[in-house]
Amino acid sequence: MKAGKGFTLIELLVVIAIIALLMAILMPAMSRVRKQARAVACQSTLKQWGVLLFMYVEDNDGLFMKRTDTSGRWIDVLYDLYYENDEFRCCPEATRVAYPVYPPGASSYTLIGGNASTAWGKLSETVSDRPGGMWGSYGINGWVYDTVTDMVYSKPAQHHWKTHNVKGAAQIPLFMDCALWVGWPDNGDSVPEVADPGNFPSVSDSMRRFIINRHHQSINGIYLDQSVRKIWLKQLFRQRWSKRFDINGAQPAWASEAPWMASFKGD
Repeated sequence: MKAGKGFTLIELLVVIAIIALLMAILMPAMSRVRKQARAVACQSTLKQWGVLLFMYVEDNDGLFMKRTDTSGRWIDVLYDLYYENDEFRCCPEATRVAYPVYPPGASSYTLIGGNASTAWGKLSETVSDRPGGMWGSYGINGWVYDTVTDMVYSKPAQHHWKTHNVKGAAQIPLFMDCALWVGWPDNGDSVPEVADPGNFPSVSDSMRRFIINRHHQSINGIYLDQSVRKIWLKQLFRQRWSKRFDINGAQPAWASEAPWMASFKGD
């Protein structure tokens, strides 16, 4: 009787090696596709936030939230009246919550375990009708707030936009990926020396809050004209954050101040 045909051990090993090689080639491509899909989902989420923010503006005489040093945060004002679904508080790339603490005498928040893939959170904070405290992975440009007093966190009221009905709205960031819930970027703000510093100044120097490598050298954001798009990290210094922000001002010396960003796109 003739012996049955089958794979030899060598043939089987060759097949396994070929499959392993194909997997090694395909896995990076699949990873990029997944990241691109999450970036698109992030932009879709920002579009939803834009709808809520502009609903608020339309309901309040064309003005954004009235901000003081202690009240008027967007996440407090919008919650319950404009949304209850917690699922879209975070970008799909922000997979876990880091907790900001403010040590006595310190001049900056420290995110425990914070990096580009974490959301900010204060789960211990008691907020009426808001289970689980306040958390998310997006932040507002503080310069869009309306202001009750002449100064909010030492930021002059005359330099706030206060409404979306302004000239050049397409260049004014409104709401985007952020390491904390708000930031007031200014000319002269510094850049993080390393990719995940876990340290974000409380108010001054807060451009750093938006410089997070969440979407391959960029973040996503929505502008005052309601457009949603990718923002290269280096281009953050070319956005019209406030009425006094000089978009032609000197940029950081990337090679010495932030070597991890030196080869990034956006120059």
